Amino acid sequence: MQIRLYNTMSRKIEDFNPLVPGQIGFYSCGPTVYHYAHLGNLLYMVQCDNLKRMFIENGYAVHHVMNITDVGHLTNEENDGAGEDKMEKGAARDNKSVWDIAKYYKDEFLRDYDSLNLIRPTDMPHATDYIQEQIELVQKLETLGYTYEIPGDGIYYDTSKFADYGALTGGSLSGNKAGARVEFNSAKQNLSDFALWKFSPTDVKRQMEWNSPWGVGFPGWHAECSAMSMKLLGNHFDIHAGGEDLSRVHHTNEIAQSEPIVGKPWVNYWFHVSFLVDKSGTKMSKSNGEFLGMNAVRERGIDPIVFRYWIAMGHYQSQMAFSFDALDAAAAGYKNIVRKVADLIQNKSSTIDTAVYDAWHDRILTPVSDNLKTAESLVVVQELLKDTSVNSATKLALFEFIDRLLGLQFIEHAERLVAVESESAPDEVVKLANARADAKRNRDFATADKLRGEIDELGWAVLDTKDGFKLSKKS
Repeated sequence: MQIRLYNTMSRKIEDFNPLVPGQIGFYSCGPTVYHYAHLGNLLYMVQCDNLKRMFIENGYAVHHVMNITDVGHLTNEENDGAGEDKMEKGAARDNKSVWDIAKYYKDEFLRDYDSLNLIRPTDMPHATDYIQEQIELVQKLETLGYTYEIPGDGIYYDTSKFADYGALTGGSLSGNKAGARVEFNSAKQNLSDFALWKFSPTDVKRQMEWNSPWGVGFPGWHAECSAMSMKLLGNHFDIHAGGEDLSRVHHTNEIAQSEPIVGKPWVNYWFHVSFLVDKSGTKMSKSNGEFLGMNAVRERGIDPIVFRYWIAMGHYQSQMAFSFDALDAAAAGYKNIVRKVADLIQNKSSTIDTAVYDAWHDRILTPVSDNLKTAESLVVVQELLKDTSVNSATKLALFEFIDRLLGLQFIEHAERLVAVESESAPDEVVKLANARADAKRNRDFATADKLRGEIDELGWAVLDTKDGFKLSKKS
């Protein structure tokens, strides 16, 4: 079916047309591995996975590249060329080598990534493995006349040489004049100029530095994404994704350093995901050292897949306000669907009605294909569960498709529930459950609640049904 996506460059929803029929070249900005990923980072990763799954279910082969930033990302992103390298800062904080923290936080990131049932990228290049490609990128820009050197600082990109600078967000070169928002580096020719290669300081030994035609140093943050995407996806590709905060500086700078080399447009579609905010509307960030990661969700006893389900109830272009109350409500909704899918498994019919399957398949896929409206697809999923004219075999086949499309593992969790319920409850638990049922019939709800607590302490859950109750072992 026709896919439609909002393109940040055109600022409108467009019909999607790939560069190569049936294939997608997809680059998504990955983590800077100096600390744990926060929930906002992971929300962005989930939306990129939703995008990828949508293309796959529409029959596309997706070549997905996601970088691992392990050098060059400075703490002052607003005034590029200033601040500490985040990796060096993280190493000092943890009292470990830069290489050790890069490995540790990458492994932790991938643990979170896998717990959310995200499909691993086709390629996951590290910035430190592509230093030569980044040097070559800077050399090409130097030859074309887009660079200048600040002695003792680095090689900078002259944004006044690129006529379309800021086009991604509707900006212009008027932003090159110093303003109150950031401290202006007076050595830069324009406020928006950015570092392509930084010289190592003479008074401090860096753990990550390399020889270059300009001396010992390290690449600027923006260089890696251009160099690695072009190396792995070619000079032109379909989609570049990132958080909405990357559009104004990082992605704008990527375009400026790439299009003089490869031509315009470098990328056909720009996909940006809105922030995760707290109740006050403040963006979740690692900058102040205090943030919520996936461990906070696990410690509350919530399966990470519930966080993914909660995200699916929103939209990637709208900010989502995180709270544990909202996540608890999502957990209840998710468990309700899993319960119903488990009932389908336990009462499965033998024949799939293909005509009915096809109709519901398209009803579920259509909203996701229309600018990734996952919440609308979940509404259709609820309608499917309520429709008594669709037999259980057809519904289960559709849930296999739903899990491929939205990555929500309904069937996997339902199968676990069925396996747990197949265990027979001990006599002691059955007696307590019967006593609780008697208490409820007598409207002695205090006793009923007390007995439920005792059942819970023994590792079992009691679920009231229209025929009485059902006991299941807690996982």
